[in-house]
Amino acid sequence: MIKLDGKKMRKPNMREAILAAAEELFSTNGFNAVSVRDIAQAAGANPGSVTYHFKTKDGLLLEIYQRHCVPMNLRRSELLEAAKRVRDLKDRLEAIVRAYVLPAFSSGSDLAGGGARFTRLRAIMSAEGNDVTRRIIAQTFDDTSHAFIDAIHESLPHVPRTEIVWRSHFLLGALYYTLVTPERVSRLSRGEADGADAGEAIEQLVQSTVASLQAPPLERPAPARRRSAAGAPANAGPA
Repeated sequence: MIKLDGKKMRKPNMREAILAAAEELFSTNGFNAVSVRDIAQAAGANPGSVTYHFKTKDGLLLEIYQRHCVPMNLRRSELLEAAKRVRDLKDRLEAIVRAYVLPAFSSGSDLAGGGARFTRLRAIMSAEGNDVTRRIIAQTFDDTSHAFIDAIHESLPHVPRTEIVWRSHFLLGALYYTLVTPERVSRLSRGEADGADAGEAIEQLVQSTVASLQAPPLERPAPARRRSAAGAPANAGPA
């Protein structure tokens, strides 16, 4: 059995205890390796309490995502609407990126969308990539992600939307890593930078992302010049 810090968690509110136990176990061990029985044991509950409150382990994970991400997505949407009113395209782009990054750092409260534990959970869920987590991640984030990608594309109309998707994807990875392993910045800078400085992390992340988004589109060969794996032109007929 997987235990939380080697002992059961006991809280007056059983539903909250189950959520807290599940979040800690998922963020440490992943989704697949944790059972309903593990969660119940860590929360000081019986397995029937988990199914009573959340029906399934899938439902429990969805609840964890929603309680963190609904407030974060609402705040991102508010900041995005304000950013889209900025007239200068360069300033607007920076405001859009900041609107995405800032809410992830805005609070240490788990319920406000911040906190390294939930960020670690998100990173592990993304890495596991099973059907349940993919569905929950898409359900939770896709609408907001599309809104940000479209807004960035409006600020950079000469960059294909597909390239903006790639560059936004890299931003998400950088955001995960910055929140989960701040000590690496302190170590590699030999103490000259403080990886736990949220303000500095935000500025570094925003400025580096803006620069990457503004990079020229990739140059690709014309379709007629692409060759098949065998080395013959892709449009060649039978020999």
